[in-house]
Amino acid sequence: MLRDVKIEADDRALAGRRSSRKLARSGLIPGILYGGTDAPVMFQLDPRKLDAVLHSESGANTLFKFSMAGKKADTLAMIREVQVDPLSGRMIHADLLRISMEKTIEVKVPIHLTGTARGVKQQGGILDFVLREIEVSCLPGDIPERFDADVSELDLGTAIKVADLKIPGNMKVLTDLNKAVATVVAPAAEKAAEAATAEAVAAATPAEPEVIKKGKAETAEGGAEGDAAKGAAPKGADKGGGKVEKTAAKPEKGGGKEKGGR
Repeated sequence: MLRDVKIEADDRALAGRRSSRKLARSGLIPGILYGGTDAPVMFQLDPRKLDAVLHSESGANTLFKFSMAGKKADTLAMIREVQVDPLSGRMIHADLLRISMEKTIEVKVPIHLTGTARGVKQQGGILDFVLREIEVSCLPGDIPERFDADVSELDLGTAIKVADLKIPGNMKVLTDLNKAVATVVAPAAEKAAEAATAEAVAAATPAEPEVIKKGKAETAEGGAEGDAAKGAAPKGADKGGGKVEKTAAKPEKGGGKEKGGR
């Protein structure tokens, strides 16, 4: 969509990483303008000018007047690609495309959902926004800001496809027409309940007690005899070894303390 926006940039004579780093320190970014029959032009500019365009209603599909400092001629252009530093999120390079109002171009147009799905309001489902933009081919003057999709009639388990969108006849849809744009699905709570039920069924499967007992017996200190020494020795036993005597004597010492021992 054509906007009353004009962006002016400065000529850039040097290219490469060293030049880009120098521009970054000055708060500028490098870029290139290409397309049409004219030669590509390298430029440098303040990234805030492009950021304002990207955050407008038509976003990257905005058509604007581009010019180089010191030159009167304007070029109709649009943002083709912006490279962003993955760590800082800072814009580091921009590609601009020359536009001819007589030639079709391929652009991505966002989708906007309207209404409240019946499957959400009456059936407790959740609206899943699957596809947020589609690609179309059209003349620059016909680029829409967005496509609206009414989800009011969606029931649980149904979907709106690309083919269901109202696309003007003067543009060609390049995205697969069978792709789902939005659908109403069962809430996550039901899926979690199903998973919990499956886990409960698995837990109810009989274990193998013999294997478990064998493992415990092997890991217990002293084996089966150690188990007997820990809990089965009589109070008066004095022939079970020193360890048995100490184990049996602990309660008597504790009892002495309770009755006023030390």
